[in-house]
Amino acid sequence: MNKKHFKKYLSNGIFIAILAVLLFVPSAKALLLQGLMQIGLFNPNISSEKNVVQPVLDLRFKDQNGQVVTLNDLRGKVVFLNFWATWCPPCLAEMPSINKLYEQNKGYDDVVFIMLDADSNFEKASGYMKRKNYQMPVYQMASSVPEQIFSGSLPTTVVFDKKGRLSFQHAGAANYNSQKFIDFIEKLRKSNQ
Repeated sequence: MNKKHFKKYLSNGIFIAILAVLLFVPSAKALLLQGLMQIGLFNPNISSEKNVVQPVLDLRFKDQNGQVVTLNDLRGKVVFLNFWATWCPPCLAEMPSINKLYEQNKGYDDVVFIMLDADSNFEKASGYMKRKNYQMPVYQMASSVPEQIFSGSLPTTVVFDKKGRLSFQHAGAANYNSQKFIDFIEKLRKSNQ
């Protein structure tokens, strides 16, 4: 085999190997998506004209200790709710931006983060959070979820205002540490309406 053919086979082999890694390794997909988020793709669409949906107060969430909290219990707080799973590359890709947003808001009593593990496996979800040094609280659903909130697509992020009204909803990965989204959360925090 001559040098020209060898280089061609080698470059094709490398390309196929990279493609296989991206197709079959969730963390590799997540890393690629994170890179795309950092260059400005996957920013959540926040419309100031968005209609606020009436409260959905009967949602219940269970933490690792079995303690149940309802959306009604969280009235007076902005609630950032994220449906995710450890096997979901887009979920893993957006996690660093959610963690940064969480770190910026964890000192506020009127902002709550609920990371809902779609697999209902606290051990696996908490293990992932610990490995990544994320402090975000992991929950499971303790009630049924209306389709208007979650249709089954992972990741899905929902934000409720202080009155328990749906103020934001996005299915798919997004950069939640963008200045536009930070300003959106801050506006909800300061709003009394």
